[in-house]
Amino acid sequence: MSDSVEVRFWGTRGSLPAPGPTTAVYGGNTSCIQVVAGGNHLVFDAGTGIRELGNHLLKSGPPHVHLFFSHYHWDHIMGFPFFAPIYVPGSEVHLYGESKNGQSVLEILSGQMHPPYFPIKWNMVNADVEWTPVVPDTSIELDGGVLVKTCRINHPQHAICYRVEFGGRAVVYATDIEHGSDLDSVFVEFIRDADVVIMDCSFTEGEYPARRGWGHATWEAGVGFAEAANVETFVIFHHLPERTDAEVAAIEAEAQAVRPGTLAAREGMTITLPVR
Repeated sequence: MSDSVEVRFWGTRGSLPAPGPTTAVYGGNTSCIQVVAGGNHLVFDAGTGIRELGNHLLKSGPPHVHLFFSHYHWDHIMGFPFFAPIYVPGSEVHLYGESKNGQSVLEILSGQMHPPYFPIKWNMVNADVEWTPVVPDTSIELDGGVLVKTCRINHPQHAICYRVEFGGRAVVYATDIEHGSDLDSVFVEFIRDADVVIMDCSFTEGEYPARRGWGHATWEAGVGFAEAANVETFVIFHHLPERTDAEVAAIEAEAQAVRPGTLAAREGMTITLPVR
């Protein structure tokens, strides 16, 4: 059995990629998180951060990847056509996502590669690609003793959050999520006693009233959830595209003053959890 669970951040931005000198510290790529557990590479969302992840994985040969989708808004899928392993024979890519409007996760992802959206067609994908529909409030068992639990969260057109359990550790990926619904209490129980919770905290309390119903939370609400659920490390995620490094750092400092140990997600940041 692997002796640790490793979490690595490849894309931390929300809504739209935001490269440039004012976002270089926390990163400008959209959502993509890698969790390595029990010999498995689990990837959560295929924002633009997945391009660098794909290049990294290929350094060790064609990879075997489990790719989970929270939902299919553009910022969470736009990197998929640039995920190099899907074009490499010998790669194995297993897709997990909720069916939408009668379409499977495979049909949705391949659909964004149809003309006139993209020059490379799906028939040029050389990897072995399989797919599994995700049903909220169920669990998925992977090899090596890894368990992935699912939960519905509050977002326009719905989204799913994931909890990875392995070796006595638990990591939760929760984006995009808005607080203030009847799902709040369910979410608190879902994240209870987790070692790491990565949560969409796009707004501050001051910004939120004008953006109510957009499907995103405040960092203040996120810290409150973490406190209520006895979470070990809370990670602020899905930074607004216009949010500068200085502004993210200020939010991180405010959150740490309220709940020490809170982090703002940065591209390249790694959290390693020894198994118990």
